[in-house]
Amino acid sequence: MKKIDYAITFACYNQVEYTKQCIDSMIKHGVDLSRVVVVDNNSSDGTRDYLDTLPLGGKIYNKTNLGCGVAWNQGALALQAKWTIVMNNDILVSENWIENLIHAAEKNNVKMISPSMIEGELDYDFEDFVSQSKEKMKGALRSNVWHAVCVAIHDTVWQEIGYFQPVPLLLGYEDTLFLHEALRAKIPCAFTSDSWIHHYGSMTQKLMRQERGLSAKSDLPNRRLCLKHLRMNWISRKLYKMDKINREKEHSKKEVQDYGMSMLGARVNGQFVWR
Repeated sequence: MKKIDYAITFACYNQVEYTKQCIDSMIKHGVDLSRVVVVDNNSSDGTRDYLDTLPLGGKIYNKTNLGCGVAWNQGALALQAKWTIVMNNDILVSENWIENLIHAAEKNNVKMISPSMIEGELDYDFEDFVSQSKEKMKGALRSNVWHAVCVAIHDTVWQEIGYFQPVPLLLGYEDTLFLHEALRAKIPCAFTSDSWIHHYGSMTQKLMRQERGLSAKSDLPNRRLCLKHLRMNWISRKLYKMDKINREKEHSKKEVQDYGMSMLGARVNGQFVWR
């Protein structure tokens, strides 16, 4: 761990119990909290009191909810490193997740890399699952994709395409815009099966929908703004999204054929569903 020049940052907005679980899993697996910067977007549920008890490398307390794009930028700039891991606060990490993540990136010469992930309820033995899955899929890579639930970004990426869009009203599309710019710049990115996380499932987004009186399946009201920043019309965006979905299906199909599982899965009715 000491040989890796890394920093970790995540934003939070309430949901303190998920933040506690995330931090606890980091401590369990040896993460140096002095390498972690947490940006709080004006929580009101005790999150700040909890963060004040931790020996973090940085704590940034915003006076309003500035969105994840602004917060990720604040965290990345507050503690600069060769590799910056940008992640959600509603995840659990696993043994050697940082070492394996960065090693896979350097071995495969990619500049943005995400761990494999299971989403949904924690109704299975995550540690046992990771141990078996890393052995089954050892060294596997899914190229030209990443997810903002957790992504390690090389410092040259910031220099080439800049940082996340600092527009609070995007309300969650910041990762889509950043991925689009990375693909446009032909920055190599990937998933690796050598590092795994559990993701409870965008809990902050769910909370923000509740606050706005939206259903669980509704998009937050930001699609038009996203299209503007993507410099795409509605049809182009639709085609782009369909192509992305089709590519994901092909990746998943091949991985299931080769390994009996894939790098992305969800827990549905107590079973793994691969995607």
